[in-house]
Amino acid sequence: MKTTALGWFGIFRLGLVQTALGAIVVLTTSTINRVMVVELALPAVLPGLLVGLHYAIQLSRPRWGYGSDVGGRRTPWIIGGMAILAIGGIGAAASVAVIETHLVLGIITAVIAFTLIGIGVGAAGTTLLVLLAKQVAPQRRAAAATIVWVMMIAGFIITAATAGHYLDPYSTQRLIVITSIVSVVAFMLSVIAVWGVERSDPAIRSADISPSTSGAAARKTEFLATLREVWAEDEARNFTIFVFVSMLAYSAQDLILEPYAGLVFDFTPGQSTQLAGTQHSGVLCGMVLIAAITSFAKSGIFASLRMWTVAGCLASAVALAGLSIGGTVGPGWPLGATVFLLGLANGAFAVAAIGSMMARAGRGTSGREGTRMGLWGAAQAIAFGLGGFLGAAMVDLASLGFGDHLTAYTSVFAGEAVLFVVAAMLAMRIGNAARTPAREHAPAATAIGKNLLLETAES
Repeated sequence: MKTTALGWFGIFRLGLVQTALGAIVVLTTSTINRVMVVELALPAVLPGLLVGLHYAIQLSRPRWGYGSDVGGRRTPWIIGGMAILAIGGIGAAASVAVIETHLVLGIITAVIAFTLIGIGVGAAGTTLLVLLAKQVAPQRRAAAATIVWVMMIAGFIITAATAGHYLDPYSTQRLIVITSIVSVVAFMLSVIAVWGVERSDPAIRSADISPSTSGAAARKTEFLATLREVWAEDEARNFTIFVFVSMLAYSAQDLILEPYAGLVFDFTPGQSTQLAGTQHSGVLCGMVLIAAITSFAKSGIFASLRMWTVAGCLASAVALAGLSIGGTVGPGWPLGATVFLLGLANGAFAVAAIGSMMARAGRGTSGREGTRMGLWGAAQAIAFGLGGFLGAAMVDLASLGFGDHLTAYTSVFAGEAVLFVVAAMLAMRIGNAARTPAREHAPAATAIGKNLLLETAES
């Protein structure tokens, strides 16, 4: 049975899931974070640990991907994940009210809520990418990655602006009501967006993953065996390492760029905030640029996602080196242009890497797409969770070691540049890696799976 590839409207519909996901996440990781620190006067480490917890929980992404592989359908996992995420979002807001009267009970409530948020993001986000990978034509993958990423950012922006408006004057009751409305609307939007998009294809179901085995222990054994099988695939393992290193380099500057601008270039808080906006603008430009080029290029180097991934990593390294050099030059250095270049390079690398992830999900043993995507998602989550913390910690350690902020920041930026160079080398190695002989394991592969398996290393 042949599966029809998704058109632009179908891709846009699935992007609405990311919009809904982003809407809930921004309230829990930004608004509730601020309320805990400012309105409740709690130590900043508490919301920091809660956000870190939701990343740590996403180590379970391979399990959710495996579950969708077993059933052969992704839609129930997307809807279920969004339901759990919505419950977690409402619970996070409710925990604020509990903290006001019972600190310990409120913290326990928050821990449970952020655990649910991590599960929801992991389950819905992983299976959504698998569904895109299965049903988007190869030449549209970069564009699809850009669309869903931009739509998630749109969810951040729209929710932050709207919720911010209705939260004033602040009250805990307002916070709970607004978070509940956003969470319920986001869930309903996700259901509408995904309903009927997934094509019925019995061949999607893996012949060698059987859900019939009873007992939790047996299912755990099956999952671990599948995970070991995927990890044994050279390309899947190498790509996991690449995702971790590149995303670590990508996120390590999150918490240090604005302080760097203030301490070294004497930027005001307003100017440093605008600098962050400049970076995000560059990210969006880089994503759109690569999506457009790879969509219209029929073949050759400009259609190669691997080439753009490597180029984006190297350009990011150059921009970070520029930040390091700029600190020694001082105010005369074009900091704004350097930060825009960093964003542009980051956007190009990110969208190309996500497009490559979607392409590689179907390579190797058939019926393991969700497990592979989950493994890569877990690597990304770990990197994101560690990146900001390690970047800030290294600045503090370097400041103690060198005795001044300038040397500390320039050395850390230089280290991040080296990480991006390593990531570029890993990306080039992936294209040349020996592949698991998928055809030996997948005689019943779908038409889409076959196309993915036959795709060249350039993709």
